[in-house]
Amino acid sequence: MSTPPPYRPAPWLPGGHAQTIWPRFIPQAMPALTRERIDTPDGDFVDIDWLPRQAGQPLVLLFHGLEGSSGSHYARSTMHALAARGWNGAVVHARGCSGEPNRLLRAYHSGDSAELDWLLPRIVSRNEGRAVFAIGVSLGGNVLCKWLGEQGQAASKWLAAAAAVCAPVELGAAGRALDQGFNRVYAQYFLRSMKPRAMEKAARFPGQIDAAALAACASIRGFDDVYTSRVHGFRDAEDYWTRCASKPLLKAVRTPLLLLQALNDPMVPAWSLATPDQLSPDVRPDYTVQGGHVGYVSGAPKGRLDWLPERVLHFFDTGG
Repeated sequence: MSTPPPYRPAPWLPGGHAQTIWPRFIPQAMPALTRERIDTPDGDFVDIDWLPRQAGQPLVLLFHGLEGSSGSHYARSTMHALAARGWNGAVVHARGCSGEPNRLLRAYHSGDSAELDWLLPRIVSRNEGRAVFAIGVSLGGNVLCKWLGEQGQAASKWLAAAAAVCAPVELGAAGRALDQGFNRVYAQYFLRSMKPRAMEKAARFPGQIDAAALAACASIRGFDDVYTSRVHGFRDAEDYWTRCASKPLLKAVRTPLLLLQALNDPMVPAWSLATPDQLSPDVRPDYTVQGGHVGYVSGAPKGRLDWLPERVLHFFDTGG
């Protein structure tokens, strides 16, 4: 088996926080994507952005992180890498993240593996028997890991291999970390888009959401207490974080899975990562010293973002 490319961080990045922030400012032209809207079984919709179809080639599906989209830096770099090698690729938007409000009161959340139950069979069946891979980033990584653990061997019917990048497999640790210290900068960044969307839902569905409590939210825990947990069937933030964490399910994974994680990730504490005894033989942990939260910037300013897709695609090339 060939050796995966080592990560050599950009020397001008001082630490994990910088590697999280900088990619947002590194310009990267987006390959031409075509949007498809798929109606959900419960009367909602999800939008998928596709690279131009390449007959007879593998397909890589990317599930983005909290408030992400096909415009996120990691989605752009991954679609570039796939286009360069002639593979098929698609970014699957979570409900409400494609630029248009979804139809229902509910939105998306860190444990929504049921969404993959119906979505993957519909997508995979179109790929003419060619291999299909999945990448889950941050929140999307936890959803993907949870689904793989719940499905066990059955997941291999739909996916040849998968990768989870900077996944908060112990959700409570990540949720609490976001509300502490410098991470509150990130929390406020997320809340600037999450709260207006939830307030729009409160106006559209009167009496279903405590709008006053929502407006007063100043933390991720507060938002998950008032909105995320309540509209998705959980008691509160702690109940949501506990029941949706994928870490307890990693021993049940039976599909080749790469767990790619930076130990200096400010949003996912290193102590919360899964240890070897908590993993099945089909899960390969790759815990890098640096990389930030989905940063992995290399080269001279303004930097390159090609290491992350190269590492993941190497895993797919070698069959896990």
